[in-house]
Amino acid sequence: MAEELHHSQKSTQYNAANLLAIIAMGVGSVGYGYSANVIAPVLAFPSFNDYFELETRSNGSAILALMTSMYYVGGTIAAFSIGFMAEKYGRKWAIAASAIVTLISGALLAGSVDVAMFIVFRFWSGAGGNLLSATVPIWMAEVVPAKNRGLLVDLHGAMYVFGYMAAAWVGYGFFFMDSKDSWRAPFAVQCLPPLLLLAGIYWLPESPRWLLMKDRHDEARKILHRLHSPEEAEVEYIQIDAQMRIDKTLDTSYMHMFRKPSYRRRLWLSLACTGFNQFSGILVITNYSPLIYKNLGYDTPQQLLYNSGWQTLSLGSALIGLFIIDRLPRPLVLQLGIGGCMVFLILEAALVAEFVDTSGAPSTNGSALKACVAMIFCYNFFFQGLLNGTQWAYVSELWPSHMRPKGLAMGLVAILTLNIAFVQAAPTAFANIGWKYYLVFIIPSAIWIVIIQFTFPDTKGLPLEEVARLFGDEDELAHQEEVHKALEEDLHTHKDAGEILHQEHDITPKTETEA
Repeated sequence: MAEELHHSQKSTQYNAANLLAIIAMGVGSVGYGYSANVIAPVLAFPSFNDYFELETRSNGSAILALMTSMYYVGGTIAAFSIGFMAEKYGRKWAIAASAIVTLISGALLAGSVDVAMFIVFRFWSGAGGNLLSATVPIWMAEVVPAKNRGLLVDLHGAMYVFGYMAAAWVGYGFFFMDSKDSWRAPFAVQCLPPLLLLAGIYWLPESPRWLLMKDRHDEARKILHRLHSPEEAEVEYIQIDAQMRIDKTLDTSYMHMFRKPSYRRRLWLSLACTGFNQFSGILVITNYSPLIYKNLGYDTPQQLLYNSGWQTLSLGSALIGLFIIDRLPRPLVLQLGIGGCMVFLILEAALVAEFVDTSGAPSTNGSALKACVAMIFCYNFFFQGLLNGTQWAYVSELWPSHMRPKGLAMGLVAILTLNIAFVQAAPTAFANIGWKYYLVFIIPSAIWIVIIQFTFPDTKGLPLEEVARLFGDEDELAHQEEVHKALEEDLHTHKDAGEILHQEHDITPKTETEA
């Protein structure tokens, strides 16, 4: 029988340094969340609407939709640069470049003097912010141990939800500022998270997998030993090194995703996971929540307050989700999330149809309004707690290291392409078909639950180097014989590591009876 490499069975394989590094890099996630949501409260600012004359222009609604959707257009185009940046310059410096774009665009949005300038830098804000949304989880997935990967990568989702929440409360606070330029302040605050990240990123570790792809073995080994439990770090190093020797010989082009059946399946899963999650309706609720609350009959301060409360609940939901993701199979987490979102969207649509939309005017039925808001808040838990972080963890797990940046990029493209369509259509759809717009999200969600059941493999707890077995990629996998050979060679050059491995892991070949 083939030799078998055993990983530590300890429930916690990371240490304080690993957790602190994840949180520090997660400031980039905060930057993405803030830049993505800052437009939502600002749309309700009288100073914003007055400055750009959105309520007096004949094409005001179209400009409003363009200001919102250009964020996603910028992200879609920029997504195709992720593979190049992350592979050539490293995961860490790809994140740094994304932060620089987010920082500069935030400053220029705050200083915009006309509609054209604002739209141009919404594009660049979307480019920087969405690059952060994909490059950060790539790095996270590659610096955390397999046993705790769901928990630690899900911190990306929790921290960008924190950014969403911060944008909502900053917007609510500056709404009461008595100034014609009050709308500029929330965009200026967008500069803070990327600035903090750039100030500290030099001291954060590079991905050990990327370092091994570049033959920087000593650096990779030191990082793994610094971040992971000692009984697991050397086993990981040997397995990753053996796999990287193979990965460096493989095609890394986008076309390779389409040529090989197992890669086409990964591509389908990536597009489906992130794309169908958008059919939960999350971006429409997030970006147009003030409009939704307005249609429900609430005044502007109430709209912003409810939105801020909703985002605060989002953070609580995301934190709860951290302790769920590694306890259940990944496909089941996705099914529970999309199912819960669908149920509460159905209830929301029914309430709006019955009590709000029928007369064409804001409802005076206080109980109905409260019930509508309650459905939106209940919806929150299922998306933020079960879908949001899980989609990034799952897609990052599907791909081998040499294709992970491009795989995450394609997942991001699916999110952004659908968001452009949904967000661009939302103002007109709410004005013309009201509650029926919710059906655009409800019907596909039901189909999505069934698709997950029959097509999505579970990646929970598997080392990234072993996920390939789920797709039949034996030709791209470092087999146990190769890993064992590399391990024995390593024992001769790193005696201390060998003692740990022999004590903590059975690296002797198994006999037929033992197997």
